[in-house]
Amino acid sequence: MKRFTCGELVELLTAYLDDALDPPEREGVRAHLAGCEGCGRYLEQFRATIVALGDPPPEKLPADVRDRLMSAFRERRRS
Repeated sequence: MKRFTCGELVELLTAYLDDALDPPEREGVRAHLAGCEGCGRYLEQFRATIVALGDPPPEKLPADVRDRLMSAFRERRRS
């Protein structure tokens, strides 16, 4: 099992939360979190931020921009 530094853990945290690490890396992250209070707090803050932000609603395009895009798509389909 690989041992991670705090800096390495910070870089892997998103992949850890997305379950995108291979098993040895995942275990290394878990071992580090079990023994590092600071990184454990960082993980909890990261999770709290994810919950607070949630899934933002999609941005709406201004009507004129949408109309120009739709016209461009239609024109391209005709070509």
